[in-house]
Amino acid sequence: MQLYSRSAGTGLPVVLLHAFPLSSAMWLAQREGLSSLCRVITPDLRGFGGSRLGDDEPSVDLMADDVARLLDAEGIDRAVIGGLSMGGYVTMAFCRRHPDRVQGVLLADTKAGPDPQPARDNRERIARAVLERGCAVLLTDVLPALIGPTTKERRAMVLGRVKGLVQSAPPGAVAWAQRAMAARPDSFETLAGLKVPLLVIVGEEDELATPADAEAMARAVPEGRLEVIPKAGHLSAVEQPEAFNAAVAEWLTTELGGGARPLG
Repeated sequence: MQLYSRSAGTGLPVVLLHAFPLSSAMWLAQREGLSSLCRVITPDLRGFGGSRLGDDEPSVDLMADDVARLLDAEGIDRAVIGGLSMGGYVTMAFCRRHPDRVQGVLLADTKAGPDPQPARDNRERIARAVLERGCAVLLTDVLPALIGPTTKERRAMVLGRVKGLVQSAPPGAVAWAQRAMAARPDSFETLAGLKVPLLVIVGEEDELATPADAEAMARAVPEGRLEVIPKAGHLSAVEQPEAFNAAVAEWLTTELGGGARPLG
């Protein structure tokens, strides 16, 4: 599986994995804002954006292996691996399966615990609905929770952009990803075994992966750091990109300073 990827900048490789049901297009502000500091690599996870879905069974482990093959193709041995929401699940799977390739970990608006049964059942309901009737169900059942109330009230253009990304999601990829996320394991043991710096970011208004979920992940790692982004919901990198980028830049320069350059 060859993932389509967008990159910007040079130096320390920082891989950012997108949320469900978006694509690497969501990381535009990070490619622009962090590229003077590091090499920002933003792949489309399988089935989304420019990447093919393939015929494999749904699995976040498989998505993580796709990312490892992308690093191989780019000639990269080790990288900072990060993701938001679904991208965070894939990041934790990558840490579990390819720990020797991880230089640092960024987890944004995600959680380490598995889905409880009601959440798994809901993912399967949405998977069936999109395969039968298309992605209209995403606009009613997924989109409202992706964006915080402040963004909905004050940043109509951001909401419109996210809606456009959701509408362009391929039904097959949506169903596949829902089933992959539903089957993911508990990752707290994976976090506890990390030997590299961890940054956890969460939107203050995130109701899907709450600040409490973020605190639990940060506490699981001795050197874990937590940053709460004000006036942001689940898509903190899209809703408040300046604050998000500032948190990432400060962490990269202090924790991985040997490979990152100061901004500015």
